[in-house]
Amino acid sequence: MQRALNLRIGVKTDGMSEEEKTRWVLNYTRAMTQEMAELTDSVPWKWWAKYQKFDEQNARVEVVDLFHFLISLAQVLGMSADDVFQAYVKKNEVNFKRQESGYTEKDHSDSKHI
Repeated sequence: MQRALNLRIGVKTDGMSEEEKTRWVLNYTRAMTQEMAELTDSVPWKWWAKYQKFDEQNARVEVVDLFHFLISLAQVLGMSADDVFQAYVKKNEVNFKRQESGYTEKDHSDSKHI
């Protein structure tokens, strides 16, 4: 579905050059940063503003917007849904091992297999 939406707005994530990949990774990470800001604005974080209320419905929409950009980013990087799932499973295992060991030192090699 995301590929179809991207094609509709003129973004073809397949077969991008290194330069195009670099540009679109940056575009999508910037877009996700904006969506995170919009998600943040869904919660009453301004301690000085008493009018704010938690907007859970909008927060859900912003999470979905984040997924749109994250899926596009994965596509730019040549990752299928299964690739993302398998990488998630492997990284989750690494995260559990880090917690079991106390995670007192950063080990850059523990994620190289992902």
